[in-house]
Amino acid sequence: MPRSQKNDNFIDKTFTIVADILLRVIPTTQREKEAFTYYRDGMSAQSEGEYAEALQNYYEAMRLEIDPYDRSYILYNIGLIHTSNGEHAKALEYYFQALERNPSLPQAFNNMAVICHYRGELAIQQGDLEASETWFDQAADYWKQAILLAPSNYIEAHNWLKMTGRS
Repeated sequence: MPRSQKNDNFIDKTFTIVADILLRVIPTTQREKEAFTYYRDGMSAQSEGEYAEALQNYYEAMRLEIDPYDRSYILYNIGLIHTSNGEHAKALEYYFQALERNPSLPQAFNNMAVICHYRGELAIQQGDLEASETWFDQAADYWKQAILLAPSNYIEAHNWLKMTGRS
């Protein structure tokens, strides 16, 4: 049984019903409808912490989805899962792929910056100040791009840029 038919809470059920109605009304191909169903099931599994199931759904959605913009969100969500699992190198790869298809994803830039900042902090703990500065500079570049796309978001990043002289 597809995950979309197993939703237990009101909001998920409502979203599923509305999405199903839209899929029937909006002129899309069967392939696009299937891709969206897998994407929706992936989001549902991801929100419940079922990352393996979410990844399976996202990979299937990627197999079916041809629109670069829609693919960017699938790739972004795959990156989120790898970030949550501590697989930062893999996450960065998926964020890069998402941005190749949709360069207007400030959240991808933000997440890449967070990973670089984290790596900079790790380098400090390891006593490698030169590497930490490189990671922090990379984080600054990504945060600047995120802020450029969404000026009212990422206030903490904006403050960090100012405090560290990287703005």
